[in-house]
Amino acid sequence: MDTWLVVGLGNPGPEYAGNRHNVGAMTVEELAGRDATGGRASFKAHKARARVAEVRLKLAGPKVVLAVPSTYMNVSGAPVAGLLKYYDVPAERLVVIHDELDIDAGVVRLKKGGGEGGHNGLRSISQSIGTKDYLRVRLGIGRPPGRQDPADFVLKDFSKAERADVLPFLLDDGADAVEALIEVGLLDAQQRFHAPR
Repeated sequence: MDTWLVVGLGNPGPEYAGNRHNVGAMTVEELAGRDATGGRASFKAHKARARVAEVRLKLAGPKVVLAVPSTYMNVSGAPVAGLLKYYDVPAERLVVIHDELDIDAGVVRLKKGGGEGGHNGLRSISQSIGTKDYLRVRLGIGRPPGRQDPADFVLKDFSKAERADVLPFLLDDGADAVEALIEVGLLDAQQRFHAPR
């Protein structure tokens, strides 16, 4: 079976753990709880400067390497390139989960390739692996209110209301989207997640 690499972007350390910018890393944690081989998969430090857990999301499905870089988001590329090489995974089977300001809060969108939209984590990955043609699970966090700087907004924790009403569904849908990408491919997964709900 062909191995997949699923990377959740975020910044390391407890002070960033609840930030909007870390929603990709949170989704990878959600996926770790879905290991079909039983129980919750545990993450281990990897020499590529990432925490990794190997899972199967379906019992007969392919091996999926879940990863969260241990570096800051804007230098995520080197760990991702190292993991692709270590696990011998081509860019077509790389899925990057990240926060997206230009999508309404709570909405999930899927795409392959394209621009980075000012997202430094994606820019670092594209530069380090030499291509933009990898799969992205884009988790909508919406635009900051008023005149708040987007850079400050993404580094703030989700509000209490968002943690109750938006975040659990966003993480669940994000994890479902990763499973769909692996199981049915991009076009079918897009039809499922881009349809009006």
